[in-house]
Amino acid sequence: MFDIREKPNLVESALLISVYFRKEEAAESKDLLDELKELVSSLGIGIGEALCVHVREITPRYLTGSGKAAELMARAKELGCDSIIFDNELSPAQQRAWEEESGLCVIDRQEVILDIFNLRARTREARLQVALARMEYSMPRLTRMWAHLDRQRGAGGGGAGGSARGEGELQLEIDRRLANKRIDKLKADLIEVRKQRDTQRKERSRVPVPHGAIVGYTNAGKSSLLNKLTQSEVLAEDKLFATLDTSTRRMELPDGQQLLLTDTVGFVRRLPHDLVQSFRATLEETTLADFLIHVVDASHLSAHTFYETTTEVLKEIGAGDKRVILVLNKMDLVTEESRLHELKNQFPDAVQISVQTGQGIDDLLHKLHEMVFDRVLRLTLRLPMNRLDLLALAHEEGKVLSEEYEDDIAVVQCVVPKRLASRFEKFAAKN
Repeated sequence: MFDIREKPNLVESALLISVYFRKEEAAESKDLLDELKELVSSLGIGIGEALCVHVREITPRYLTGSGKAAELMARAKELGCDSIIFDNELSPAQQRAWEEESGLCVIDRQEVILDIFNLRARTREARLQVALARMEYSMPRLTRMWAHLDRQRGAGGGGAGGSARGEGELQLEIDRRLANKRIDKLKADLIEVRKQRDTQRKERSRVPVPHGAIVGYTNAGKSSLLNKLTQSEVLAEDKLFATLDTSTRRMELPDGQQLLLTDTVGFVRRLPHDLVQSFRATLEETTLADFLIHVVDASHLSAHTFYETTTEVLKEIGAGDKRVILVLNKMDLVTEESRLHELKNQFPDAVQISVQTGQGIDDLLHKLHEMVFDRVLRLTLRLPMNRLDLLALAHEEGKVLSEEYEDDIAVVQCVVPKRLASRFEKFAAKN
């Protein structure tokens, strides 16, 4: 069965190339190339050199001109690289041309991201989504993988079947058919996973609790924030795409209000459209949340670009109109006054925090309270002894601030969800 090759098992060293076409794009090209370095390094691939290449116009065969292509191929071999990795998206024909003439493995940013996702996926859902994205990426590249068979022609003549088409062409047709069947199977399996997720959501909705989704650029600190707020231990690592599977945890605000928070997969610039589509089931948690916590890495000079990238993807998946708490994380790493002033101007409404030091967490809790304050009531209850079941309910669903006993009456100060108001109103003290 056809599948794209496992680069970490084949590639040891790579020449990285970012092609830009206008001189004003040079700075962005350098920034994207730095990000590609992180992506490639996370696969355990050594980097021979990273080059930004200015090209005046796109050429159909190589993306660059033929002379520049020959120069880059020679440079890769001089460095002893066994791969060339482009930050730009290559067409199947361009990828095939580079591989045929260089004799090296040639891939683009999209394939790097797919390989990272393949290595990091843990749950069945994430594995299915990665497999679907990889198959859809691979389909137009099947010819590339069977080019060596195209030269193995069968017997001449006008006979039907493989003898007229050649072994390579026949095998290509078989693999296309198998690939299409696998894609259909993966899509069907994902539909089943979605049904299971819908069932889980229905279970959660029986006891409706406000739900927030933590979103942001990859490596912004989303998982670390979830751990901090919910006292949990979701995997949190300082690397790109550490989280591919959603994790939902419950937390309690200081006023007793319960919250569900979901950690989501991070976004990245030039995130392949097919990958966004394939991960729609996972990203659906974002569209169904009551509000979003958008985390931005304040220590990165491209923080505003990261913010814009995430905002664009949110719009693409239908979550662009959600209420948002904007959070600047890693503020402990921002020390220059000019940078602090710049962040304040760019993100005037953001909560500035550091998950590592705890800076600003109380301010964030206050923002979370404001986001859901209309879901709770603060009551003074006078409960007879035969209705202490309501005291237990207040403990379970809200927060009891104080309780005192006067003869056969329990005087209770508490915060409870508005959805339970009718259960308590008979015993609420009038103001």
